Amino acid sequence: MQRFRFEKDRRRYLIGRGVLRMLLGRYLDLAPQDLHFETAAAGKPHLASGQRRLEFNLAHSGEYVLIAITEGRAVGIDLEEIRNDVDAEQLAAHFFSPGEQRDLETLTGRARIEAFFVCWTRKEAYVKARGEGLSLPLDQFDVSLRPGEAARLIATRPDPAEAKRWHLSGLEVADGYKAALVVEGQGGTPRFWDCPDELVVRF
Repeated sequence: MQRFRFEKDRRRYLIGRGVLRMLLGRYLDLAPQDLHFETAAAGKPHLASGQRRLEFNLAHSGEYVLIAITEGRAVGIDLEEIRNDVDAEQLAAHFFSPGEQRDLETLTGRARIEAFFVCWTRKEAYVKARGEGLSLPLDQFDVSLRPGEAARLIATRPDPAEAKRWHLSGLEVADGYKAALVVEGQGGTPRFWDCPDELVVRF
């Protein structure tokens, strides 16, 4: 928490981790303070041995925090507040695949900015689900990004079969935000809840 420069960022981090502990504790019938965490080689946190039937991931941006919890399925979630000061073309040239860059170049104005953040959150969610950190180059897989196009992981390299291993969803959070969820395996329907205000107040 102390790594953040601004108080609002430290508080958002603290609330997110506190609510995550409360939710995991409810699923496991444990007090939040009794949960123990470990960190994988690439830096992704997970519950310690003996508590690992639940997988989780967390993202925060702007005024929102998203938490994803699954049972026995790797998961990644990402959230970004849309900002107009981002150099979408330069970032896309460095991190997006050639196909994603071409799709982005067909758009203009606000549509291009929104498509950039659609693509970015979908790619980040996939990387977080894989748990491999920066060792997984962002240009080694393709996601959909064009307006009206269904959210999906289009292609993965060098193993094309990897794309069928994951389910990608776009999430509607609030105006001015883009978010994505990636879950290992096909089938099943995600369920969504808004965190009760009293849970945050209690924290």
